[in-house]
Amino acid sequence: MMQLSDEEFNLIRSLVYERFGINLTDAKRSLVVGRLQKTLRQLGFHSFMQFYDYLVQDKSGAALDALINQISTNHTFFYREGAHFVYFRDTVLPEMKARLQREQRRDFRVWCAGCSSGEEAYTIVIEMMEYFRGEYNLWDAGVLATDISTKALNKAAAGIYPHENVRNTPAYARQYFRKKQDDIWEISAAIKKEVTFRRFNFMNRTFPFKKLFHVIFCRNVMIYFDQATRAGLIERFHACLVPGGYFFIGHSESLGREQGLFEYIMPAVYRKREQ
Repeated sequence: MMQLSDEEFNLIRSLVYERFGINLTDAKRSLVVGRLQKTLRQLGFHSFMQFYDYLVQDKSGAALDALINQISTNHTFFYREGAHFVYFRDTVLPEMKARLQREQRRDFRVWCAGCSSGEEAYTIVIEMMEYFRGEYNLWDAGVLATDISTKALNKAAAGIYPHENVRNTPAYARQYFRKKQDDIWEISAAIKKEVTFRRFNFMNRTFPFKKLFHVIFCRNVMIYFDQATRAGLIERFHACLVPGGYFFIGHSESLGREQGLFEYIMPAVYRKREQ
């Protein structure tokens, strides 16, 4: 196994932070070594310094894409932190439906930011279909799902998952899956077509969306950023939400009660202040 010197680690850490905002703490050093060993061997490099030089010299961006695919963590499953989806279905959807009807509009916009391998985005669509039922097709209610990892996005678009990723799915939602083979499940085409997957870097200084979202899910993502990066990201998410829109984060994350942009609703659920 190749050794990673302090200098090499700091160079790679700084590059990842600059390009992707991810804060590779000292505790992540062994993760970097373990996940990049195979890549270095495949490319014929004999040191992490050679790999770093390759990263900064590659103008196509493909090398950095490969790097983020290796070091980003994409473990998730359907109905993770399930209380969020109960609140989304029972409270957020009725509230937003009533609001849009008052405004005589039918476009309900949801962004699943940091969607990983797609389970969260598909879960959101399942809950929307369950709520709207036969009226679903009367609404423009799909989900935009974004991630920095092309590897994760390709898996998400395929919509094929092992049983362990599906086992927490409630019985009523099983109709939206088909069994491909033992312990392998595929999300239905009806759900797939309601999700648009796109690559997106949170370090973009402006988020180029033409319309505001009613709900943003960004769960278990900001734990990888330092405080300054999180603060800037929260401001940009805030700017992308309609007044009164909902912001879901991970249970291990918090916006802080002292921030003034969002109203605290319940653990890991916030609402953009109306004024």
